[in-house]
Amino acid sequence: MSELQKIEFEDQSETIKDRVQSYWTKRAPSFYDLRQAELTSNKYQRWEKEIKALIGDREKLNILDIGCGAGFFEIILGQQGHSVTGIDLTEEMISNTAEMIKKYSLTDTCQAVQMDAEKLDFPAESFDIVISRNLTWTLPHPITAYKEWHRVLRKNGILLNFDAEYAKHAHTNLYSPENKAHSGISIELKDDCHEIYHMLTISTMDRPQWDAEVLEQIGFASVETDLTFGDRIFMEHDQFYIPDKLFSIKAVKS
Repeated sequence: MSELQKIEFEDQSETIKDRVQSYWTKRAPSFYDLRQAELTSNKYQRWEKEIKALIGDREKLNILDIGCGAGFFEIILGQQGHSVTGIDLTEEMISNTAEMIKKYSLTDTCQAVQMDAEKLDFPAESFDIVISRNLTWTLPHPITAYKEWHRVLRKNGILLNFDAEYAKHAHTNLYSPENKAHSGISIELKDDCHEIYHMLTISTMDRPQWDAEVLEQIGFASVETDLTFGDRIFMEHDQFYIPDKLFSIKAVKS
């Protein structure tokens, strides 16, 4: 890939975003319940350990959680003493994050704001950490998003992205009984998700190799990927398990 522009795509991006927003609006109630359960499970300690290993012993960081969903990272990182701003395109997800922040008494240091991941309304160099989970696969313009995330990071700031190639095996994994995390989702919603996969060019990319190349070209000084990350978090085939392998990306801004 010689030029970033070669993989800018999706002329129908607003239509796709409408579909994605509608899908997550419908998913919001069950998604909140799932994340609430995850916060009280053994996954909490695993996530906490892995994130600490990735960011080191830095204290009182200003963190941006992109695609905050139900406030999972707000709770983990807020309880570590960091300030966390969560953003999400979906109003219902922002409401759920705000509710989670209030439930864990973190309103002094954490907040949730409705915002587009590809169009951040923050000044340059505002955050020490940008973190995201299961969001990049939904973006019509992930390169634009990555450029924005790089822009709002301070020098030596860290991007942490956790995602998977969900579209690659959607015909089997999305509908599989082994996909415990989606067991309570209707066939109609699964079909909707499947259609969204096919609308997004990122679904065809080989990831996270593609992401690493993009991030290096954008200007990140160091990019590390870990294909075994999810294996350390989701050891059990319990209610949180998804067959698609979650990978991690750590990129440091020079």
